[in-house]
Amino acid sequence: MNDLGQDLELRLVRYFTVVARHQHFGRAAADLHVAQPALSRQIQRLEKYLGTRLLDRTPQGTRLTPAGQTFLPRAQALLQAARQAEQAVREQAQTEHITIGYVEDLLITAAVRELRHRHPAAEITTRHLSCSDVGALSDRRVDALIARAPLPLAADAVVTTPLYEEPRMLVVPRDHPLADRSSVTADELAGEEAAPCAFETADWPSYRILGAGVPPIERYEDKLELVASGGAIAVLPVGDRRSSLRPDLVNVPVEGAPPSQVVLVHRKGDPNPMIGSLRLAAKAVLTAPPS
Repeated sequence: MNDLGQDLELRLVRYFTVVARHQHFGRAAADLHVAQPALSRQIQRLEKYLGTRLLDRTPQGTRLTPAGQTFLPRAQALLQAARQAEQAVREQAQTEHITIGYVEDLLITAAVRELRHRHPAAEITTRHLSCSDVGALSDRRVDALIARAPLPLAADAVVTTPLYEEPRMLVVPRDHPLADRSSVTADELAGEEAAPCAFETADWPSYRILGAGVPPIERYEDKLELVASGGAIAVLPVGDRRSSLRPDLVNVPVEGAPPSQVVLVHRKGDPNPMIGSLRLAAKAVLTAPPS
C-alpha cells in the first residue's frame, strides 16, 4: 500500500540508489549531506510506498533484499530519464532566443509579432542595419537577416528563403524630363554610368550618377539629396517609401526591370530552433506592401 496515495518521489528514489551504492547508511548520509536518522526515515517512506522492504541491515552495513535488487536498475533508469528530461528542457530554454537583423527600408513588425505569438516566452530582439552592414550575420551579431537579395554572403555558408518580390520605381526630381511619365522602361534607363554605393546590387544598381567626379556616397539621405539636386537618378523598390517624404522628388514605375526580392537568410547548420519558427512566421505574414 502506498504512502497516503502520494506519487513516487524522485528524491526518495535517489536516496535509495545512494544507499544501495554505499551499502551503508552512514556513508550514504555523508554523501547526501543529510543526517543518518533522516535518511533512514526517508528510506522507510519509500518502502512503505512500495509496500515491501528494499534494504536489510547487517553488522557490516546494509544489503539489498530481492525486491531491492529488482527495484535498483529501474530506479537508476528512472533517475537517468529525469536528468535527460531536465537537460532537454534547459537546452530548449537556452536556445529560445533570436536576434533578427533587418535593413533600412524593410518593415518586419508583422513577422516579429507573429513569432512572439507563437513563442510567448522566447527572447526576441531586432537590430536595424544599414545595407552595408549585412556582415552582422556572418559575425553572429544577428541570428537571421531579412534583407533584399542578392547579398554579399557566401552562398554555401547561408540558407536563403525568398519571402516576396517588389517591382521597381524611378526616383527623380520634379523638373526631370521623366518626372511626368506614367512609367518608364528599363531600356530607357540603360547607359547611365553606375556609381558605387551601399545599396547597389548585382541585379540592378540602385543609383546612377549623371555627372563625373562624384565620390561614392554612403548615407541614404545624402543620396536622396544628390537625386533631388539633379546629380543622380535612383531606381528603388516600390516598397521603399522614404523618398516619398520629400516633396521635391517624384516616383515613376519602371517596366521591364527585374523585381527586388526580399529574403530571409540565416547561417547554414545553425541549430537555433527559433530560426525555423521565424521562417514560418515571416512566410505567413510578410508580403509586398501595396504599390
